[in-house]
Amino acid sequence: MKRILVVEDEPILRMALVDALRAEGFDVLEASDGKSGLHLALREDPDAVLLDLMLPVLDGFGVLRALREDRLAAPVLILSARGTELDRIRGFEYGADDYVVKPFSMAELLLRLRAALARRAGATPGVAAETDGQRARFGAVEVDFGAYSLVNEGVRHGLSRRELELLQYFLAHDGEALERERILEDVWDPAEDPTTRTIDQHVLKLRKKIERNPAEPQHIATVHGVGYRFSRVPR
Repeated sequence: MKRILVVEDEPILRMALVDALRAEGFDVLEASDGKSGLHLALREDPDAVLLDLMLPVLDGFGVLRALREDRLAAPVLILSARGTELDRIRGFEYGADDYVVKPFSMAELLLRLRAALARRAGATPGVAAETDGQRARFGAVEVDFGAYSLVNEGVRHGLSRRELELLQYFLAHDGEALERERILEDVWDPAEDPTTRTIDQHVLKLRKKIERNPAEPQHIATVHGVGYRFSRVPR
């Protein structure tokens, strides 16, 4: 039986979560503040954690950072009314496996929880290149566009909106030699007054997240005098 830790300070929502999880056959632990939730997680080693962000004593980001610093491997799903891009990116960079914005349906949350448990157990599909609109896989990378994140060899990275849009553009033009000027025109808003240096900076950030060795890129290659060429299959 999988054990789930719920860390939520709102009593009514915490009770609803606990009842729904138990009805699905999970063993459930619960905490109403960040400090006690952190202690429970480290002591009981749950299979997954549902974590609110706006918690008393210690907020959810503090709990998440402490869990990952202690090498807790369990998937952590953030549950929060704070759904800004910055909050999502921060959550994934701290080590969250998913980010669910309140209010949410219990059915969706349970699906996301089971998916996170399956991924951690190694039950995700292989790494063959494919795209389905919300997710894409190439090489050892799996991108979740809806969650503004990607996983590369088991490590999750948050993506800014522009990084995500640039990666989507590269995926749509697999194998093409793309001029920097064309990328600027197709991806950036002219009102932002971008330059070719802007592209180079974002490519550098993406390489750090998708390449095994950013100094010797296998997916985003530089085409000297032109721009870049993206390849799903490592060169």
